[in-house]
Formats: sequence, C-alpha cells, structure tokens
Amino acid sequence: MSKSKGYPVKQMCRYLGITRSSYYRWLKHPKSDNEIRNEQIADIIREIHRLHPDMGYRRIRDELAVNYGIPANDKRILRICRKIGIQSSIKWKPKSCTKADRNPSHIAKNFLHREFHADKPNEKWLTDVTEFKYYIGVEVHKIYLSAILDLCDRRIVSYKISAHNDNALVMDTFDQAVTAEPDAHPLFHSDRGFQYTSQAFYSRLKKHHMKQSMSRVAHCIDNGPMEGFWGILKREMYYGKRFTSKEELIQGIQDYIEYYNNRRLQRKLHIMTPMAFHELTLKAA
Repeated sequence: MSKSKGYPVKQMCRYLGITRSSYYRWLKHPKSDNEIRNEQIADIIREIHRLHPDMGYRRIRDELAVNYGIPANDKRILRICRKIGIQSSIKWKPKSCTKADRNPSHIAKNFLHREFHADKPNEKWLTDVTEFKYYIGVEVHKIYLSAILDLCDRRIVSYKISAHNDNALVMDTFDQAVTAEPDAHPLFHSDRGFQYTSQAFYSRLKKHHMKQSMSRVAHCIDNGPMEGFWGILKREMYYGKRFTSKEELIQGIQDYIEYYNNRRLQRKLHIMTPMAFHELTLKAA
C-alpha cells in the first residue's frame, strides 16, 4: 500500500475527506508560491467584501495596498475576485430632488463650465439636495439631505438633514460651511432649484463674497461630481436596505459621510481620503 511519511494514503485521504486521485494530482502538481499567495489575498478580499460589499475590484486593490500593505495590480485582483465570485453591488441611478422655481428671483450663468477641477481647497463648491425614504409600517416618510462638496479634495464641507425640503435646509447648510471655512470665497455652483434662485440665498452669497454659478436647465451633468456623490452614498449605504425609523436613517447618513470624508479611498485623489488629500493640499499651498 502506498504511504506518505509513514501513513497509508487510503487512510490519510479518508481522514482528510479527499479522493486518492486528488491527492496524487496534488502530489504531481503542488501549489506554487504564487497560488498560495493568491489564496491568502483571497481570504483578505472576502473579509473586505464582507465589510464593504459595494467595493469593486479597483477599490479592493486600493484597500489592499493602503490598509493591508499588499501591492498588486488591478488584473490580479480582478482574477481573484472572479475566481471566488465577488463583485460590487449594483449601481443605481441617483435622483436629485431640487425643484425648479417657476418664478425665480435670480438666475446665474454657468460659470463652472463643467471644469470639475480645483487647484486648492475652497476654490469651487458644489451643492444639491437629495431625498431618502424610511418606513413605519405601511407609511412612507421622507427626509432630505443638503450637502456642499469641495471640488479640490471632494470632501463634504457641510451637510444638513431635515424633514422639509425648504429654504431653511439650504441656508443652514450654507451657514455651517461658512462657519467651518470663514475665509472661503469659492465659486458656488448649484442647479436651478427654488432654494438657490431665491433673492435671500443670492444675498447670502454676496455677503460672503462668493460668485454664484448654476447648471443649465435639464443638464444634470453640469453638477456632475455632486450627482456622483449622491450615487456613491446611496449605493453604499441606502439602496437595498429598508430603514424603519427616522433615527436609524439619519444615523446611517451621518456615519457614511464620516466614513466618506475620513476613510474612503479615491483614485482621483491619488488613493487618499478626501480629508487626507485636503490636509496634504493645505500643506503644499
């Protein structure tokens, strides 16, 4: 009877729950160092996917490089992900909920011109409002999130959550931003929602020496990075889930924005987080 290091192969295979043919195949073709390494990486990928099922292979590669010290190229991580059946959650098309004013007090030109780059923080700010739903029994309730995004470092400068999509929501978001950045005088871009076309909001911008810019009618791409943030946020913390209380939903949004600003890596920021890139840019100024 064939033996391996003193043990009968048949008995050893029975104990391990494998066939003898599998054993002999392994004996003829032992795993290479690369295969063993791929299996180790696969285990870590499974854990990353468990914590962040929204991550695609590119973000997983960046996570491995920055937070696990494992360098690998995109193709290798894609092969491993395919082998173990891991892919990101489905992308959803975000819906903005700002409503155009039929009788706007002030309309600004599109001075941003889709130039979605800024050389330094607080040079260009984008803003918008989006809607979330939660359920109490069969009743559907809504809350609204207003946020301001910086185009240089893609950080969320300020945000407010309210049960009402009104002027106060947008004003409070703006006031929070200027409190956090009192010396900022950015180009301020939005769509033509009724909150942004009001005389009160225009006066607020003038008071803080900010130039107003607005998207053209029916051109969501004019505010592309802001719309993109809504898509990221909703895909990663909202879609596919059913929130059953206002408090739970608000906490989820707050936790996600903290994660986005401080822990979510972005390739556009040289595989850094918005706040890390923000600090680096300020030091270089």
